[in-house]
Amino acid sequence: MTVTVIANPKSGGGRTQKRLPEIVQKLEAALGLVRLRTTDAPGDATSLTRASLKEGAALIVAVGGDGTVNECVNGFFEGTKPVNPAAHLGLIMSGTGGDFRRTFNLGPGLDDFITSIAKGTIRTIDLGRISYVNWEGRDETRLFDNISSFGLSGIVDKAVNNAKISKLFGGTFSFYWCTLTAMLRYKPQAVRIQVDDHFDEVLAINNAAICNGQYFGGGMWIAPMADPADGIFEVVIIKDATFADMLKDTGSIYEGQHLQNPRVVTTKGRRVTATPVNHEDVLIDADGETPGKLPATFEILPGALNLRC
Repeated sequence: MTVTVIANPKSGGGRTQKRLPEIVQKLEAALGLVRLRTTDAPGDATSLTRASLKEGAALIVAVGGDGTVNECVNGFFEGTKPVNPAAHLGLIMSGTGGDFRRTFNLGPGLDDFITSIAKGTIRTIDLGRISYVNWEGRDETRLFDNISSFGLSGIVDKAVNNAKISKLFGGTFSFYWCTLTAMLRYKPQAVRIQVDDHFDEVLAINNAAICNGQYFGGGMWIAPMADPADGIFEVVIIKDATFADMLKDTGSIYEGQHLQNPRVVTTKGRRVTATPVNHEDVLIDADGETPGKLPATFEILPGALNLRC
């Protein structure tokens, strides 16, 4: 099998760069010769993945954080068509969040990831496609593998991605710290949310998560019921919460105990549309990245990716 490693050496606060020789050595011991390609700028993992698949790679191993995985997933497609429908994606998480792997109980150690890749078990999973407004004000489309959300999470992701000191204490702490500081300034935003043909409400949202996977925000178990192979999104909306409410309830989200809270609304569907009611920016998170803002449409793509784990 032709194997290409797409690595973000800057992920994990630069720790990935130091680990790359060991990662490559252990992968080659398990899989044979691999080709290493590293990223230098945002978007590189997408273009490198797409080019590698066109050159014959059958297995892409993403090395980095959730953002690197997301870029690699986008590289499996050109427009709406898969570059190589038979190709597989493997994961070695070494970034700040590491949330996508939690749904599959992968890792957290390097040897755990390599063993999962080497044993060759294939899961065919769904992906999400989001159409939104980018920072230049243009309509744009991208894929997400784990969770896309909007509201407070978009602000938190922007802060985490720009953080330096908090990342030194690990991904969970960095997300937790940035969440606390963002909650101090955030006020619920009015958004009209439509899900298929059975849900249409205007809510003052703190955060709304469109979930293919179960975890986001550095270990928050936002959607314990999500199954990335069932062809449907779980939608979890937190609304009308004050700073005191959010502070009190933060711990329950890490334990998946928040769903009974009266300020939490849950539904499910294959298509979600979100439109801001007022003329204010509602920021989007897509697998830990902040590509733009609402209005946005989220659509499920059943069985779109082969995950090797």
